[in-house]
Order: sequence, then C-alpha cells, then structure tokens
Amino acid sequence: MNTPVQPPLFGINIDPSTTGLEAALRRARLADASSVELVTIQDHPYNPDFMDTWTLLTSLAARTERVHLSTNMLNTPLRPPAMMAKMAATLDVISAGRLELGLGSGGYTEGMQAWGGVVGETPGARYQAFSEYLDILQGLLSSAGREFSYQGKFYQVDHIVNGPAPVHHIPLWIGAGKPRMLRLAGSKGDGWLIGTIYILPDQLDEVNRLLDEGAALAGRQPGQVRRGYNLFGVIQDRAAAKVRFNRPGIIQGSVQEWVDTLLHFGRRYRHDTFIFWPVAGDEEAQIKVFLNEVMPEVRRQLQFAPAPEAQQTP
Repeated sequence: MNTPVQPPLFGINIDPSTTGLEAALRRARLADASSVELVTIQDHPYNPDFMDTWTLLTSLAARTERVHLSTNMLNTPLRPPAMMAKMAATLDVISAGRLELGLGSGGYTEGMQAWGGVVGETPGARYQAFSEYLDILQGLLSSAGREFSYQGKFYQVDHIVNGPAPVHHIPLWIGAGKPRMLRLAGSKGDGWLIGTIYILPDQLDEVNRLLDEGAALAGRQPGQVRRGYNLFGVIQDRAAAKVRFNRPGIIQGSVQEWVDTLLHFGRRYRHDTFIFWPVAGDEEAQIKVFLNEVMPEVRRQLQFAPAPEAQQTP
C-alpha cells in the first residue's frame, strides 16, 4: 500500500458562469467558513458563458479571509508569463498569501488561436512553450527586486525586474496527461492536478511513474510533488437512483462510498489532494455534504507518512 507523504488537502471548484455570480460568492463563503484548504476556478476565456477567471478570483479573495484560491487550470497561452508573475505576486499580497496557481498548456487550440494566444503548431511545440512559461514564471516570482532575463523560442524577457514580491511561495499545480508533460510536472511543479474524467484510476500507476521520473531528473524526492484529483461527481442519498452519464470517470455514490473512494485514491495511488467538482443535482447542497461529512472523515482516516527529511528523531 502506498501512503501520501504530505497531509491531505481538500477543495471545491466554482464555475465562473456569467449567470452564477451570487452562487460563486455563496460557495466561496461556505468554503471559507469550513476547514477546506482550496477554492478553484476553471479558466476558459474564449467561452462567452464564462466570466474572466482572474477577475473573479480577485473578487473572491476580497470576500474571504482564510481559504486559499487557485486557477484550475490557468490558460497560459492567453496570459503572458511575465505579466502573470506580476499579477500573481500582486494578488498574493492582496490576499495575504492565499494564492495558488493551477497551470495548463490549454486544451482548445482553435479558441486560443482565435484570441491571439501563443500556441505551438505541434504537441512538441506546445510542450516547449509551456516549459518556457514555467521557467519565466518561477524565475520572476523567486527573484522579485532583481533583474531577470530569459531567451526562449516562444517567450523572451529582457532585463526586467518583478515586484511586488509574493507573500509566500506560490504553489504551482500543473495539469498534464501526456508523458512529457507529466515528467515536466514532476520536475517543475509543486503538484499535479487533473480531473477524474481525463485520467481514470487504472492509469494512475503510470502517471505516478512518470511524475516520479520527472522528480528524479530534477533531483527531487517524489513526495515533494502533490498528486491531486478534480473529483467530478454526485454525492447521493443512499436511496437515490444513479444518474446516467455518457463518459467515464464520474464518481457517484453515498457519503460512505465517497469516503471509501477517496481513501482508496490516497492509500493506493498516493493522492493527497481532492477537489470536489459537482456535476448534477443540487450542487450547493452537495458541497455542504462534502465539506461537513466526506472531507472530515477522509481527513481523519487518511494517515500520511512524512518524507524522510521531515521525520524527527524522538
């Protein structure tokens, strides 16, 4: 049995729907009043039914006090890396160190190109562009107040100085599904995060192998890279009928079935981060059940083994 080496994190996802602003605010306040660690928002600027994710994230930061806030995932081709570093540091200051960043290379090429994004013509080019993006973002966030330059094939910055400095190390969560991107997540990310509908549980052994390879290539311990799931699903009353979905990866079941599923992910696959993403029914009611019943029980039962460097001798 595998065991997570970092204590578990929990979160809820909020959609940036143009018709759901009040619902988003209510859900953020629910999260802030609970012990959940994260509120995340997806980022698809080319969708006319969505508000701008970064503006909404900033608004939620002003209306919460404790919970951390993250993109899930940031559409990097439409947000230049140097400006993203400036924006991230600024929001981290405004939120008193509560920002985290979920980053992806973008999944809808046509939409990104139509909006003027820096999009490579091949998977290899998109990988290279994303790797350069991470280098610039991490370089600027870790060198605030000092000069920074970078010359890549897709991105270049020349003798710039970023500021303000972020309040804390801003964790970078990388959304990845292909081998090269998974190794990149292991080498450069603080965590890996993807939806249950995109990577099914029977693929997680291979995912972990590639994340571990990436970590080793960068001289890191595997336990330094968090493993996260966006939990697409429905928490049902025990007597409720199953909902029919046309794709795999949707989790359905009672509170106990959800608890058992998340414990399996943690103990079998080293998952230590769980973001609830309700997809049907009364989603706000389900969020309350996740926060009040599922999360506390999983947190209680999911024991973790501290990394060797973190263990203390009595």
